[in-house]
Amino acid sequence: MKCHKFYDLNQINKSNYKCSCGGIIKPDVVLYGEDLNYNDIESAIDLISNCDTLIVAGTSLVVYPAASFVRYFRGQNLVLINLGETQISNIAELFINGKVEEYLNIDNLKKYNI
Repeated sequence: MKCHKFYDLNQINKSNYKCSCGGIIKPDVVLYGEDLNYNDIESAIDLISNCDTLIVAGTSLVVYPAASFVRYFRGQNLVLINLGETQISNIAELFINGKVEEYLNIDNLKKYNI
């Protein structure tokens, strides 16, 4: 967090979350209470608004602002995979009510050459 150096997972585990600069290593994710990067938001909105198919997986769509990104989708195929219904279940082209890991796992993807 001090020098913004990137560490992969193996390096993080070996370093005990301490950077060579003396700072603390934090995963490259947005944690609750942290602000999203404005450029990342703009990029996500641009990509979502220009894609043909959007797969929304494993989210209740209640945490904002990320939950609002779906409204920018203008494509034809909205796919939702979630354990339980969400605010977009009824408008999704395909809604799969189930655990994401049962549908998007490496063995299943290999079956379809993906």
